[in-house]
Amino acid sequence: MLKPRNLPDPNRLSVVVATILLAYALASVVNLPKRDLEIQLPGLYLAFEFNVHTVVALLVAALTASGADWLLRDHPMLGKKSSLQHWLVPALTALVIGVPLSRFTFGLQWFISFVIGGVLLMLVLVAEYIVVDPGDARHALATASLTAVSFALFLVLAIALNSTGMRLFLVLPALSFACGLISLRTLHLRLPEKWAFIQAIALALVIAQFTASLHYWPLSPITYGLVLLGPAYALTSLVGNLAEGESFRQAIIEPVLVLIIVWLAAIWTR
Repeated sequence: MLKPRNLPDPNRLSVVVATILLAYALASVVNLPKRDLEIQLPGLYLAFEFNVHTVVALLVAALTASGADWLLRDHPMLGKKSSLQHWLVPALTALVIGVPLSRFTFGLQWFISFVIGGVLLMLVLVAEYIVVDPGDARHALATASLTAVSFALFLVLAIALNSTGMRLFLVLPALSFACGLISLRTLHLRLPEKWAFIQAIALALVIAQFTASLHYWPLSPITYGLVLLGPAYALTSLVGNLAEGESFRQAIIEPVLVLIIVWLAAIWTR
């Protein structure tokens, strides 16, 4: 009989989350000069802006991955095994919650985003800790939660990038990489015995095509995000269903239903 077994050490968990949030809090009050990187290629001019939020986002992602490893090393089932797979969603979570924090001025909206981001990061770390043990009674719930949070993060990231009006050469790799990362982690949760690198890369390339096609359409940020979310989830789910041995007719039902629902929501929000 499956039983609940382990939870992360509350002291370690609070230290990791508090450190991440402290970094974002300091970034909102520290004012450092911006740095521009300009590259002139034949027929293409590329300009990158680096500011305190850019630096903090990169540092926080690395810090979250390190913190997740430190937290998970306390799990009795992990042993000397690599914890790399458990870094992916926490690091992406830390990156994405920094997007609204970098855009809002210090006030009510910033504080709400700050609190929600902290709670979300804590839940993700707890879920990653639980899924280390396949015999834990909460394993299925934790797996479903990580999958839902991952695609919610993809939606938030797509909406945020579209609302900022960033150029396609920045949006395309960001969303493609995020989709590939999320698909890879989701498929590994469903198929823990292997890494579906080829499938994840293929899904990222498909979403790259959607991203490039939709970039110049007159869509609201929410509609844009939902249109991309539909195929990202549906294709990942289809690949997972087929890999688990379902027939194509069975495997395609749930992804198609979700795709229709998400795209209907996208039409409604247009």
